[in-house]
Amino acid sequence: MTAAHAIALSLRQVRKSYGAVEALKGVDLDVPAGRVMAICGDNGAGKSTLIRIISGAQEPSGGELSLGGKRAIFRSPHDALVQGIATIYQDLALAPRLSIWENVFMGAELVRRIGPLRVLDKRRMAEQARGYLQRLSVPIDDMDRPVERMSGGQRQAVAIARALRWDARVVIMDEPTAALGVKETALVLNLVRKLREEGRTVILISHNMADVVALADRVAILKSGVKVIERDVAGLDADALAHMVMTGKA
Repeated sequence: MTAAHAIALSLRQVRKSYGAVEALKGVDLDVPAGRVMAICGDNGAGKSTLIRIISGAQEPSGGELSLGGKRAIFRSPHDALVQGIATIYQDLALAPRLSIWENVFMGAELVRRIGPLRVLDKRRMAEQARGYLQRLSVPIDDMDRPVERMSGGQRQAVAIARALRWDARVVIMDEPTAALGVKETALVLNLVRKLREEGRTVILISHNMADVVALADRVAILKSGVKVIERDVAGLDADALAHMVMTGKA
């Protein structure tokens, strides 16, 4: 990594044990700011545990995290969110029967005053939600459309728009193209590129090595709770990366 890239997130000797089982065994990781960092590994490698710690869903058994050069402690996903880390899980955590704007502003609704009353500012939330989607090159006019009537790629866009609403500087995306067709996958890959263009940091968890090679600037590979490889993606193809994941060797 060049000195020109600031570090958005650092992990030092992060460990996690579940009883006698060590899921993470002292992982060090530097995530460069404004870049896409992929985390790969077979099932049971420790990827999910690592993401749960970064996202605030679990606390580490040992080690520490630094965000923007300052030590960070997350006791909940909301802790991580207000400090600038948003996590978009594979299930997206959207409310399918609610509208686009309701999903984007869920838990952070805008209100306006009418005399002594405070009411939801639906117009402003709809306008801002539309703006977030336009920034992602996903133009949708009807902000009242229920999310259940949207495609998989469009739903990913709504989930990312919610991260933009919180002004998340680090966005974790967990298997974002899983179960999507070719067209929808292309849309999601473009969404990740848009985040990088905005200077945001993306942590990408994926089993799809073609996606990783297409998007990521760096990759870290975990095996049995240990980081075995961390390197630039430049010069790698999907087959070479898959071999590294399988063998744990560069």
